[in-house]
Amino acid sequence: MQQIEERLAHLTRTVEDLSDVVARQQDEIDRLTRRVEMLMQREASREAEGTGGVVLGDERPPHY
Repeated sequence: MQQIEERLAHLTRTVEDLSDVVARQQDEIDRLTRRVEMLMQREASREAEGTGGVVLGDERPPHY
């Protein structure tokens, strides 16, 4: 019986640890999602202003 109780205690601790990990990962996912949304909005506003051009490797810069 003691072995079962020890194993149950160990499994309970493992579940709690994993729950903490999942909670931290969700916080990070939420934070990264907000950053991506912010960057997408910033890029959309640049495109609307016409300042978000992409310079390709074979194009000369405008000062040439």
